[in-house]
This record gives sequence, C-alpha cells and structure tokens, in this order.
Amino acid sequence: MYSPDLIKKTESPTAIYCGVDPTANSLHLGNLVTLMGLLHFGIHGHQAIALVGGATGSIGDPSGRSTERVPLSAEVLDQNVAGIERQVHRFFKNGTAYAIGRGYSAKTKSPKVLNNYDWFSGMTALDFLGQIGRYARVNTMLAKESVKSRIESTQGISFTEFSYQLLQAYDFYYLYQNHDCRVQLGGSDQWGNITAGIDLIGKRRGSIDEKEKNNLENRAFGITIPLLLTSSGEKFGKSAGNAVWLDETKTSYFDFYQFFMKTTDADVGKYLSMFTLLDKDQIAHIMNEHQKTPEKRKAQQVLADETTELVHGLDGVRKAQVATKVLFGGDIRTVSGQEIVDAFENDSSRMVQLDRNTVVSGNLDLIATLTKATRSKSEAQKLIKSGGMYLNNVRINDPRHKISESDIIDGKVCVIRAGKASYHIVNVI
Repeated sequence: MYSPDLIKKTESPTAIYCGVDPTANSLHLGNLVTLMGLLHFGIHGHQAIALVGGATGSIGDPSGRSTERVPLSAEVLDQNVAGIERQVHRFFKNGTAYAIGRGYSAKTKSPKVLNNYDWFSGMTALDFLGQIGRYARVNTMLAKESVKSRIESTQGISFTEFSYQLLQAYDFYYLYQNHDCRVQLGGSDQWGNITAGIDLIGKRRGSIDEKEKNNLENRAFGITIPLLLTSSGEKFGKSAGNAVWLDETKTSYFDFYQFFMKTTDADVGKYLSMFTLLDKDQIAHIMNEHQKTPEKRKAQQVLADETTELVHGLDGVRKAQVATKVLFGGDIRTVSGQEIVDAFENDSSRMVQLDRNTVVSGNLDLIATLTKATRSKSEAQKLIKSGGMYLNNVRINDPRHKISESDIIDGKVCVIRAGKASYHIVNVI
C-alpha cells in the first residue's frame, strides 16, 4: 500500500471487502490472489467481507473482456452462488487454521459472506435511476478502460454491461453505509469499478461539510492487486481456459499440488509471496537454499505444501502427497489402500470402481481395457510384451497375468500403469 492515509486508516480495525461474480460454481487460482488479500486483513484484526455477486453475476463485468458474457439461467446462477459461498467459508476456515499454524493470533474475525442480490432484488428501475444513476456522469463512465476498449471494438458494448460499474459502485456504497466498510480490494482490472464506488460514496454524502467528509474515518479507499499471469503474460481464469479450480472435484488434490510443483524458478519466489503466509526472511532463506540445488525443486515443494494446506487443509496435503507417490512410480507399499482411495476419491479421470468378481482372477489385459488404460485387450497384450505395463508400479511381463487378491492393496485398490505416465486407479468394490 502506497497511500499514507490508507496505511494510517488500516492501523486500526476497519472493514474491507472484495467481490466475486458467480460465473462458475467454483473459484479459481485467479480469485485466490484477492482472497489472500482478505485473509491478510482478517488475521490482522480487520473485518473481511466476501461479496458474492448474485445480482451482478446476472449482468456480467466487461472488465478485461473483448466480448459480452453469455447470460446464466437463474437456476445455474443460484447453484454457482451456493457453491462459491460454501467455498469462501471453507477457504477462511482452512486459511485461519493455516495462519494459526504460522504463528498468527487465533482471534481472527470470522468473515462476512454477503450476496448483493439481497439489496438489488427489491430495487426498481426508478430506484436505480434515482439512487445511483442521478450521481453518475456518462463522460466519466465512457472514460473507464473496460468501457472504452469495448466501444472501440466492432462488437461494441451493451447498455447492460455498460451499467455494470454502477452496480458495483452501489455495492461499495451499501457496504459503506450498512457494514462500516471503508476499503474495497480487487484485481488491477477492477480499478475503474472501485473508483466508481468511491465517487458514488463521495457524491451521495455531498451534503456533509467538507471537514467531516475528509475525516479519515469517513473516507473510502481502494486497493488493487496485480492479476495472476502466466509466464507468457496471459491472465489465469475460466475465460482464459487455463483455470486451476479451488474445488477438488474440478481440479484434483494431485493436479492442484502439481501445478505448484511445476512452477518455474522465475516465478516460485513471487508465488511464495502471493500464496503463503511465510515472511520475507523465510522466503529469502528458502530461495537461497533452492538456488544451491535448483534441480531438487525445494522451493516448489514448499510452495505446493503451503498452498495446498491453505486451500485444502492438512488432509488435502496428505492426499496430494499420496497421489504424488502413486503417480510418480514410488513404493506404494508404504501407503494403505484406503489412503490411495481417499487421495483419488474425486478424481474420476484416474480412478474407476470395478466389481471384485470382475477384478480378482481377471486377466490384466481385460482390466486394463475396462479402465481405459488401453483401447483393447490386444493393445494391452502388446504393451505387456514390450515391458510397458505395470501393476502397483511393478512391471508385468506375462500377457496372461491374472490379478489375484494379493495384488489388491488392503483388499481395496490396485494401480495400473500403461506406458510411462498413464495411471489408472482401480477401486475394487
């Protein structure tokens, strides 16, 4: 933060909010950047407010987009709102536990999770024009980057998306009035919408004398955080097609963990600052150790452990580590069958359930075909003959190999590997 007044304002407890529109039923890694901002304020004694855009989500934010969003049905919107509300609560529950484990106070305030549909649903068109539109200046709205870039495009911008900034501005005003919120936090692409809110607050409080208006307790502030970008400079998110979801049914524990394990050396220090509560000295020490033997990926290991614990809790870390051991050819005799099943419970792309009568005494070529490890029994047999088929990470050389009870770990699961990296988990039921 660079504003002396904002720094002074946050020296004592205040309320800060960040909004997210329910364009999907899960948040993604791009959202985690601003959620971390809220968590930082929360663990330092401020009131964090996470605002889910049940109303604004039906409109669509034009910021950072070249085309208009496809409208969501009321049913899908309700499902998305419910999913994100659950996820926000879980994030702060796990995030608070994670913070306590890093030495922060256990007295973190519980966040408020609100839905702007609650105050927009009863607002009529006349209310909107009188309470919001009256204070807006079209020339100022046209100058916003999100609007200007769309107007200059061949598609243009609809009145619906053009008015989006007024709805977000009113969110800030409503929270200012009803929840003593003085700070809005958002990604750097939200600056125009944030300043619209600050402007609306100032104009609607215009009758207050200048001295009272400029009192630090009464002023509204905005903070933006740089967007999470790929190494090529592209934005992370659903629209960009490269989302890493915070919902383990959409991005498995393993894939979430491995995303951070695959972080480049150029980005890992930055990500440690963004996605963990490690302090500067700790991060500097980690990076110094990492640079001595970068091939060991020590910094990436810390990043993956820390961020997975933050989002999915310690249980999520354990499941990701078990999955990593299984899928990287480790000695799976050191983990139990139930641990393997738990690690892949939401990973339908890797784990299938098969009846015990089918698996026990069944030929490996048949089971490989049923799990889609191979397209046919003949393909499986060729792979076995060439030394490319593994059962529980042990190479199988006999094309007629039958799976026995002893191959099923703890009577629950076995692991088939076709080739170098095609793993298929068989949950035997």
